This record gives sequence, C-alpha cells and structure tokens, in this order.
Amino acid sequence: MTLGIVVSLFGLGTALVLLFTLAIYAVPFFVALTIGMWAFETGAGVIGATLVGLVAGVVALFAAQLLFASVRSLVLRAVIALLFAVPAAVAGYHAVLGISALLVPSEAWRHVFAAIGGFVVGVSAAVQLAAFAGAGAQPMQVTVGRRDAEFAEGAGPDQPRLPSPSTARLTAPSSEPRG
Repeated sequence: MTLGIVVSLFGLGTALVLLFTLAIYAVPFFVALTIGMWAFETGAGVIGATLVGLVAGVVALFAAQLLFASVRSLVLRAVIALLFAVPAAVAGYHAVLGISALLVPSEAWRHVFAAIGGFVVGVSAAVQLAAFAGAGAQPMQVTVGRRDAEFAEGAGPDQPRLPSPSTARLTAPSSEPRG
C-alpha cells in the first residue's frame, strides 16, 4: 500500500516535470502536426508527412527563438512570448485538471488547481523561450589601454581614442644579465 503511494507520487512528479520542461514545445508541436497532416492529405505518405512535419516544427521553434532574440521592442517580445505561453497554459490547464481528478474530489478545487497550474506552465514556457533565445545577453565590450598613455585630442565620445605615437614606445630589453 505504502509503496504504491510512493510510486504514484513519483510518477505524478515526473509527469509534472515533463509538463514544465516540454511546455515550450506546444506551439512547434501544433505546427508540426498541422503541416504533417496537410502533407499526408496531399499525398506525401506517412514517412514524408512525418519528415515534413518534423522539419516544420523545428523551423517554427528556431524561428521564434531567433525572432525573440533579435527583436529589441518589449511589445513585440511580449507578443512572441504570449504566442508560446498561451497554448502552453491551455495544455497545462488540461493536464493539471486531468491529474487533479485522481487526487482532488471537489470539482471546484480541481479547476482552481488547474488554473494555477496552467498559469505556471504558461509562465514557464515564456521563461524557457527567453532563456533559449538568450534574452538579455548583451555582448560585452572590453577596452584595453595603458593608464598613463596620452590620448589623441579632438576625439568625440563615440570615437575610439588611441594613444599618441610619442607615448607608445617600448624599451628594448638589454642583453646584459641582471645582477
């Protein structure tokens, strides 16, 4: 009896972890399934439709990640994130509703837990999209120079300042041993 409860809780936990991990793939899966079904209905066959659908899903995921990473407008980023978060939230809602039917007797509480679970899954999908796309990762600029060098006069704030030729002299090493 106790072992059955532990195994059930472990299986439930594993299902929830998979749900959160795979939430970002709801839209690419839908795209892959739709394109794959279209390819099958137009005569591509099972193998051809599967390959076409798989390629379409992968392209959809990477195109969204690339678009999210390259767009700097917060409004457009929010729209792209919502395109991934809303279907994931709907899938999360129904998954938690189905799982809660095993554990919660009250219908009202099942819907409350499902709404919370759907919201969390949707947020998880948006965060994963941002993480995969490398959002917020800005290239670092490194400036190397000598502290005591004289800089060229007249350089504006956006122009690099180079040391003048008179201060960039290095002394030649001596061939005499130190002692």
